[in-house]
Amino acid sequence: MSKSPKKMAVLAVLQSQVTPLSLPEILKLLDSSFSERTVRRWLTEMVKAGLVIKEGKKRGTHYKTISSFNLDNTISFNEKSIEALNYINRPLFERTPNTYNEKWLEEYVPNKTFYLNKEIRIQLLNAGDKNKMHFPAGTYARQISNRLLIDLSYNSSRLEGNTYSLLDTEKLILEGTDAPGKLDEEKIMILNHKEAIAFLINNAHQIQTDFTTICTIHYLLSDGLVPVQYAGKVRDYGVRISGSTYVPWENPDRIKKQLQLICDKAIYIKDPFEQSIFLLAHISYLQAFSDVNKRTSRLSANIPLIKNNLIPLSFNDISKSDYHTAMLAIYELNDVHALIELYVHSYLRTCKLYEVTLDAISYDEVRVRYRQQRRNIIGYIITHGLINKKMDLFIKKETKNNIEEKDQAEFMEDILEDLREISPQRIAGLGITQFQLQEWMKKKSNAEK
Repeated sequence: MSKSPKKMAVLAVLQSQVTPLSLPEILKLLDSSFSERTVRRWLTEMVKAGLVIKEGKKRGTHYKTISSFNLDNTISFNEKSIEALNYINRPLFERTPNTYNEKWLEEYVPNKTFYLNKEIRIQLLNAGDKNKMHFPAGTYARQISNRLLIDLSYNSSRLEGNTYSLLDTEKLILEGTDAPGKLDEEKIMILNHKEAIAFLINNAHQIQTDFTTICTIHYLLSDGLVPVQYAGKVRDYGVRISGSTYVPWENPDRIKKQLQLICDKAIYIKDPFEQSIFLLAHISYLQAFSDVNKRTSRLSANIPLIKNNLIPLSFNDISKSDYHTAMLAIYELNDVHALIELYVHSYLRTCKLYEVTLDAISYDEVRVRYRQQRRNIIGYIITHGLINKKMDLFIKKETKNNIEEKDQAEFMEDILEDLREISPQRIAGLGITQFQLQEWMKKKSNAEK
């Protein structure tokens, strides 16, 4: 979608309003230079781009954005969220003490109960898909892996009070350079994020939102930050939430069973965004671990996005105070409205950031789409000692049988290029040993003499 000043002015009008607007109402808030026909066309483009939601039909059509943004990029919550947040902002003695409400999870029925309504799910999909869902799992996350490692590590750590800057985080992750004057705990927190995110990316093709995976994510995030016996394991003692009247469960068997129930329900949720927000809310709410619960929930929320080649959620542009109060609304009221607004706010902004990132780095679509087929063919050629004519015939046969016709020529060029550049450092994922490579290269060299 083009970004003319007048078109952005239409979007700004929608963002400044709490309630949806009809086309005539939008035109009244614009000056006379805006024609009805042009504004209608722009609104259609914004709906397709995932920036605006269209409600109703014909004369009953209204338009809205999910959240409104101020000039400083802070979020303006809607009325439902404000009602919950007003309660949370009251003094502790005015708020009712409570413990874990298991009925909240019981009442959630996968694919029938939705925290994200249909319009929001469509908007998020339009913004985050970019026609990559047919690629192998994890393809998109691998393309932007460095950017994702930096942004998600930085933002998730920032929400926990980490004082590393974005630049400091980048240097630590990519160069291993410590920031002077920072606590060792802050460095460990960021490096643990790097390990946990890499785990999600590298296992995207097989990862599930199951009990073992959630505990593994917690282990990677908490290693060195909690006592060894509590890293990746359900706690066996009580914890308290600072500034909250919420008292989590203390019985370890009960907690473990409830975490299993959360995972079991999550697996059956078909929509990746609904699954994501479900994990974000419920894993944090249970407080199953001794610490690092919210960090675990934030990375767990990315599992369905990475698996489905959707743009991941890196929690950009969320203030620590907004996130804290939204989570308190979950703990004390089981109210997800504020968290949903933060989720959508951050996701749409993350999508814009990563669109630019991907445009900047570019990528070879054929290499990415057929990575495994290419590796299988190269592995077979080397392990079976195929060279010259036999090798060429095998490549042509396998390409014809397994690759779309429009991609076959480029695919064969990729294979031949990989075989020309093959070395012991480039055999990872091919299923061959260095000895097998050396034997094939020796045979090929002898045939060329």
